[in-house]
Amino acid sequence: MEKKTLTPRNVIKIKGKLSYSESLGAWNTLRFRREIVREFPQLEEKRSKFSYELLHFRDMKELQETLKKLKEEDGFPLILRLFKEE
Repeated sequence: MEKKTLTPRNVIKIKGKLSYSESLGAWNTLRFRREIVREFPQLEEKRSKFSYELLHFRDMKELQETLKKLKEEDGFPLILRLFKEE
């Protein structure tokens, strides 16, 4: 199956929250804020299937090497940073 990268129309910078699912007992749901869905209207297509690729790097060198490879591919990566709220 061919994957096509979704590309936003504008620069996106928003903050959100990750929540724990009591019923499933897991951190398995990432809910997108309305701004994300507005920028990627394809996400509103309920019959479409979407996938994602999450990359984590241990140092800046690995990140820079991957960014060089991504320049050759279609689209741009989203950057997701996780924070622990005190």
